[in-house]
Amino acid sequence: MTFGFAPSSAASMSTSATSANSLARMLEPAEWAAAGIPLLRNPREVVSGLHSRHRPRPDTAIVAVLDPDERLRASASFVRRPAPADGWMFRNALLAQLRRVIPHDLRRRTPVRTAVLLYCREGDGRWTEEDGAWMWGLRDACTLHGLRCGAYITLTREGWQVLGEGRGGRRPSAGSKPESLDALAAVEAIQPRTGGSASEVLRRAAAR
Repeated sequence: MTFGFAPSSAASMSTSATSANSLARMLEPAEWAAAGIPLLRNPREVVSGLHSRHRPRPDTAIVAVLDPDERLRASASFVRRPAPADGWMFRNALLAQLRRVIPHDLRRRTPVRTAVLLYCREGDGRWTEEDGAWMWGLRDACTLHGLRCGAYITLTREGWQVLGEGRGGRRPSAGSKPESLDALAAVEAIQPRTGGSASEVLRRAAAR
């Protein structure tokens, strides 16, 4: 005869509540697109720079802070822990990295620096619930650190994808060789920096 214990109703309710809370700490693509996330003027340049600096492998997250001219001011990478996707946990991990590499901007009335997140993972570039949890975590971490919430980018073996915008490319990818930082710096030096009305034109063009 085999004896066992049936799970109590309280335990079942607790598990259901935890699952519901995790789903609440997640953003759908439509919610993300409607949140007014600022568009990157040159996403490939940002992705290539972070890929060359951090050389990510699957399950690696890179959070970067950009100034108003989209120049990199700070960045940090870390490996995602093997646990269920939860926006609250991702928020705490991102916030810890931001606090480590750059002072907060909470004294400013309006954020001037923007944080973007590049996440290297398996699979393709389509949205997953894990991506939704990262989006929620990035938005919340930015609020708590006085930053604007910027783009969320996935990096897979197919290439990179800015979720919520429909922009992407084949290189770099999760398996590609990083470009030389010197070469990237040379390209950046010859590209003009624009602002004001020109940036608005770029925003409208990218949104089409």
